[in-house]
Amino acid sequence: MKNYLTILFALLLAVPVFAQDNMTVPLIEVEGFSERKIAPDEATFQINLEEKAMKVTDAVKVLNKKTQLLADALKKAKIKDYKLIADNYAVDVNRIYRTGVSRDSGYVARQSLRVVTSSKNEDLEKIVEAIQGAGDMSYNLNFQISEATQKSLEDALLTEALKNAESRAQLIAQTLGIRTIKVHRVSLESQPVTYAYSKMEMMRTSADSAPAPPLLNPDEQSIQKRVYVKYTY
Repeated sequence: MKNYLTILFALLLAVPVFAQDNMTVPLIEVEGFSERKIAPDEATFQINLEEKAMKVTDAVKVLNKKTQLLADALKKAKIKDYKLIADNYAVDVNRIYRTGVSRDSGYVARQSLRVVTSSKNEDLEKIVEAIQGAGDMSYNLNFQISEATQKSLEDALLTEALKNAESRAQLIAQTLGIRTIKVHRVSLESQPVTYAYSKMEMMRTSADSAPAPPLLNPDEQSIQKRVYVKYTY
């Protein structure tokens, strides 16, 4: 107990120290900003499957069959580069509400699938055809900058943001007649912020309808980085 009280007392003393530091030390506080606009290098098909049945085993069986049909269709299409990712699997009671009264009517099984690819043009069309061939499915298609690309730009964006902050601080100092400044504290975002400008297109395929062509020329996306720097003088 004595040790806990000592730590708590130390923390209480530290708060006024930080507050006093900001009040007594002359500071120039600036935000540094950097941005890169690049074309998306990854496409994702988001597919949501749902199946209802009176028995859990029946609902799960049909759902698994749909997933396997899609996996087989993608494999048969011989697409150069893709990943089929299954997640958010759930089986719930199918509860129906009518005129304020609820009743249970079997079960509903749900599964989310993602087809992620860096391929374009013909391969995207092959994926559309594979989804159509696997059954009656709804999906979203969107384009984004891959995590690998974002990580490769992390250092460059951080350097540019820090230089931008330094430039702003120097401008303020020169304008106010301050001769020299030095870094007092730096805060930065953990990851670059991505703003997507490419459109998301929803399509529905069925056995008797032709697939709509996917959006093959997405707009550029913006990756941004911000830092917050305090300079003292």
